[in-house]
Amino acid sequence: MTSYTIAEIAASLGADAQGDLSLKIEGAAEPALASPTDLALAMSPAYGEKLSDGAARAAILWQGADWQALGLAAAIFPRRPRYAMAGLTAALDPGQGYPTGFHPSAVIDPTAQIGADVTVGPLAVIGPRARIGAGAVVGPLCHVGADTTLGAGALLRENASIGARCTIGDRFIAQPGARVGGDGFSYVTPEESAVERARGSLGDQGEINAQSYVRIHSLGAVTIGDDVEIGSNAAIDNGTIRDTVIGDRSKLDNLAHIAHNVELGPDCLICGQVGIAGSVKVGRNVVMGGQCGVSDNITIGDNVILGGGSGVLSNVPAGRVMLGYPATKMDSQVESYKALRRLPRVLRDVAALQKAVFKRDAND
Repeated sequence: MTSYTIAEIAASLGADAQGDLSLKIEGAAEPALASPTDLALAMSPAYGEKLSDGAARAAILWQGADWQALGLAAAIFPRRPRYAMAGLTAALDPGQGYPTGFHPSAVIDPTAQIGADVTVGPLAVIGPRARIGAGAVVGPLCHVGADTTLGAGALLRENASIGARCTIGDRFIAQPGARVGGDGFSYVTPEESAVERARGSLGDQGEINAQSYVRIHSLGAVTIGDDVEIGSNAAIDNGTIRDTVIGDRSKLDNLAHIAHNVELGPDCLICGQVGIAGSVKVGRNVVMGGQCGVSDNITIGDNVILGGGSGVLSNVPAGRVMLGYPATKMDSQVESYKALRRLPRVLRDVAALQKAVFKRDAND
């Protein structure tokens, strides 16, 4: 097992350290569960109180903490403790244990171009003319389609799947079951459908004439930038004519769905069960909380934040914080919630006033 000294960890994090800097650390743990070889993550006073329940000799602490009073032999003081967790967990991550090289059960087309130090796991399939960058890992039961490019240092966890003609940048991560490059959900009827009429009239279907849906094929693919991560069972659909695009450094959580022709800007954070409908354009640094839904063919500006469960039906200006269904400015939505909670009391007061007025009129 790899171990690091307190001095090495502090240096890698750009943090100050005090105490026995030669103390060796093999893992990280919550304070109450820490062993003597663990670095306890006690980044606030509330967590510091739990140190006495565990056996940690060293911890990451908040600025100004008295490490000696907490019974520690050493402590690390990062400027932003939670940010330090990124570097610490990267150093201590044991990985998935995939053996290096090509597993004999993998199927690799002879026309595929495989870079140096690539790992291909059991029962993985790499299609014709696919290009796999140096140091990439294609895990067990993964699929990389024909004419697809997968960048250097990419990691496809087990059962991840990439369709044909996709272009994916460096250091891409796909969690188990993720799917890139499925066909878009695009169908049309021979005549104008009831759904189209209802949308145009805001509710009136007109004359109902049942029709069958005809598939519109996806001629586009998916283009993904560098340092993008997508979660388990997330899905990114092909574009209809042009590619669906995911910008650099954007992160998608489990079960997120990005529909055909969406353009997602860089540095976006898309949480679990978010659904973005077709042809939506999303700016940079946008955050969508869990279970948000975004209607098709609208634009969401840069630096927008959507609270969890929001339903976005129209364009959102840059910098706006939104909440609710339909989504409105968060402060307005909160005021509406407050008013709704007050409504039973208001109705009781109105009823009492009506009763008093009726009683007075009866006595006149």
